[in-house]
Amino acid sequence: MSETLPLPSYAELGALVGELRSELAAARAEIAELRAENAELKRRLGMNSKNSSKPPSSDGLARPASLRKPSGRGPGKPRGTAGGSLMQVDAPDAVEVHTPQECRGCAGDLALAEVVSLERRQVFDLPEIRLRVTEQRIEHRRCVCGQVTAAAPPNAPAAPAQYGPQLKSLALYLLTRQHLPYERCAELLADVLGADVATATLLGWAGQAADAVAEHTEAVRQQLVECEVVGFDETGTRVAGRTCWVHTACTRSLTLYLVHAKRGVQAFEAMGVLPYFTGVAVHDGWKPYKTYTDVAHALCNAHHLRELAAVVENVPDGRPETWAGDLATLLVDTWDEVKAIRAAHPHSTGFTVDTLERLARYEEIVAAGRTSHPARAPGEPRRKRSKAANLLDRLDTERDQVLRFAFDWRVPFDNNTSEQAIRMAKIQQKVTGGWRTALGAERYFTVRGYLSTAAKQGHNLLDAIARLFDPRGAWIPVPT
Repeated sequence: MSETLPLPSYAELGALVGELRSELAAARAEIAELRAENAELKRRLGMNSKNSSKPPSSDGLARPASLRKPSGRGPGKPRGTAGGSLMQVDAPDAVEVHTPQECRGCAGDLALAEVVSLERRQVFDLPEIRLRVTEQRIEHRRCVCGQVTAAAPPNAPAAPAQYGPQLKSLALYLLTRQHLPYERCAELLADVLGADVATATLLGWAGQAADAVAEHTEAVRQQLVECEVVGFDETGTRVAGRTCWVHTACTRSLTLYLVHAKRGVQAFEAMGVLPYFTGVAVHDGWKPYKTYTDVAHALCNAHHLRELAAVVENVPDGRPETWAGDLATLLVDTWDEVKAIRAAHPHSTGFTVDTLERLARYEEIVAAGRTSHPARAPGEPRRKRSKAANLLDRLDTERDQVLRFAFDWRVPFDNNTSEQAIRMAKIQQKVTGGWRTALGAERYFTVRGYLSTAAKQGHNLLDAIARLFDPRGAWIPVPT
């Protein structure tokens, strides 16, 4: 006969229930934490160049769909425009005549035969490229008085043998505009031109060019201060084995760079634009830019579109975030309306009634988002909030900066001009691995800003660089 176990007492059952409740509460907290961690990991895995600030190079082969609307136009030039086919020229540089030697029919000699027709074919190719050496002989003549006087040619070389400004221009163009490392640039000059230029010589040319650009850089700085709208951006890079920051201030016709050890206000002060600027500063909303209260701020909506796309794509627990898609559509449609009005009426500064009504929906969409992400109550202790909640806070409290492009038509919809300028720093770092010295980085971006400004204003870049090595000096942009 089996032994009967004693029943637990009420006190023991109560203690057991309390223990199980504690375990259940701990399990629920752990599950909630794991769910949040899983949602964050999914969000990170879903990040790409279209819904975050990650560069396009990080997308790999699986490129996400572009945020831009299709234009509806097929590939190639539009119908009715002139083609770009290679056409024969009337005055070729050289003519080669090919004469048949014997008849195909009877094998007779054709040396004195009549020419009945002529077929012209032209080949466009490079001539053999080699350095052209020009010797300058400086005469020394003795006067009847006994004094010996030497000629003073305007561009006399300082050494018995030296490279000229055109070769130096090509080297600086390859180094600064085409992102070639010094060793590969020296290799190209040797293979293509037969010029055995040492990397130390290239470094010397870069320093000479950077010194010559100083007057241009100061002129650009002053013109940027006086501009109505300027874009600002910054990115990290490697200089001398440590993280430094490349800053840019630019418009569609001017570019200025600065390499600095700091990312924030100290760099802005050293750059010398924001502290004296009173126009509209377009940027990504980074807090240190807001330090300058005499400046009207406009936020980059390309950033907002990417962040809104991330909210729509990375929905926790399957809850739809329709407000994010609605707001992205509103911003894009408003920008399209602004462009259409400006194209039809270049001097217009007003809106249609439909556009004003659509802008009024901004507040309604933000209010809809607040149902899922309520604003922080006054006095509420700060706690970690989701990316969507932080984005909604910014779009709500800084809506005048988000929509400034709609009310001030001088202001662009995004900050792409600055982002394109700053992207060159990432390309250079990717190709070369960074800069070994701070001086090398400073020289590179000084010349890079000079070339960027020259390209924006339609100047030939090789000629602009050649000016740095001859008595003309650096090209100085005229204020517009």
